[in-house]
Amino acid sequence: MLTRWQARARQLKTNLHALALAYRDPRTPRIARLWVALVVGYAFSPLDLIPDPIPVLGYLDDLILLPVGIWLALRLIPPDVLADCRAQVQA
Repeated sequence: MLTRWQARARQLKTNLHALALAYRDPRTPRIARLWVALVVGYAFSPLDLIPDPIPVLGYLDDLILLPVGIWLALRLIPPDVLADCRAQVQA
């Protein structure tokens, strides 16, 4: 079970790095760039939709909104751009 979580953490790290590279790529559509900026901004923002001190719900928004936002950002980026960015991350 621990190795599965480690693999997911590595995949998340790779995807975030690929998103950062895709954000800078001129082939990435504007809407995808805007969405990536919003997701990253929300991830690093001290403000949340639901404050963290509220039991369970405070962390639930981070556990749901961020993965969904990353998933949508990956879908908005053209596959060839994303493949090139993932190849750069692996190199």
